[in-house]
Amino acid sequence: MRRPSLLSRSPSKALLSPKARTSEVLSSLAMQPSERLTVGDILLVLRGRAFALLVVMLGLPNCLPMPPPIPFVCGLLLMLVAAQIAAGLSAPWLPRALLRRSIPRDDMSRAVARALPTLRRLERWSRPRVTVFHSALAMRVVGFVLLTLALALIVAAPIVGQIPLGLAVCLVGLGLVERDGLVVIAGLVVGSIGIALNVGFVYAIIAALVSIFD
Repeated sequence: MRRPSLLSRSPSKALLSPKARTSEVLSSLAMQPSERLTVGDILLVLRGRAFALLVVMLGLPNCLPMPPPIPFVCGLLLMLVAAQIAAGLSAPWLPRALLRRSIPRDDMSRAVARALPTLRRLERWSRPRVTVFHSALAMRVVGFVLLTLALALIVAAPIVGQIPLGLAVCLVGLGLVERDGLVVIAGLVVGSIGIALNVGFVYAIIAALVSIFD
């Protein structure tokens, strides 16, 4: 029997208060009764904060060691979202085929459970500040930065390259949700470290191959 989608459920059950914190939104998604969550279901819950919270959610699975192709798929989706932020769109657009794609709720619950303590501590500490990131131009710049992180995530080394990039994406998204430019900057710093680790990993592999065939 086909499960009912959040898109067809009562709005009172599917939607949260516009003032709900990031941790509350993620907890709501992780506690959905369905065995799988479609991308369309997730967008409905995220509502007006879809861009920023999508960024958090696409980074979240990569904060844990995840098997292929999860980092690759998250990177592709993040690339699509980041390109739209860079283009100045006010709300995300995803192809219908992507809206129907789903992820296991257990995977989402596991990632959320690991992230919630840190998220809640960040939310208590976070507040609107360094408002330079709130302008339309700055958001476009952030979109291009996220595009770079997405490309890096697609080719990231397992674990050592994936986790720093996932953390960076989460921090940038959380900073956008909470309107905290300091958290966005922290995400950019972590992202730079993640990219450097991946470049070093690729360099080490190439150097090893060259030494073998010399």
